[in-house]
Amino acid sequence: MTDIKSKVQGIEPSCRARDIKSFANKTENIYKAINIIDKRAKQLAVDVKSELHGKLEEFAVQTDTIEEIHENKEQIEISKFYERMPNPGIIATEEFLSDQLEYRHKNAENEEEEEIKDIED
Repeated sequence: MTDIKSKVQGIEPSCRARDIKSFANKTENIYKAINIIDKRAKQLAVDVKSELHGKLEEFAVQTDTIEEIHENKEQIEISKFYERMPNPGIIATEEFLSDQLEYRHKNAENEEEEEIKDIED
């Protein structure tokens, strides 16, 4: 899996208007496109959360008192990066529109599960 830092390079973190036809052209149905983006955004949210917790776990210090607060500059910088990072929905939309997602739809005959993944995975 690609590092999230390299994945979000160049992606504008704020929302912007999109042409609906560009979504519908890829799947022939706007609702399918939105469903694909939604599922990918949920995957990204889980990945980002686990990555952030993994990085912050390195700084975890077990203390007995609540009054003790340890500030670490590295920890603060990591937190700031994740706060400034684009929303998983924005990242998923960019991946979808730039053809970086691979997806298969559920087949009614053999009930195959729908699968969405990053091409780089």
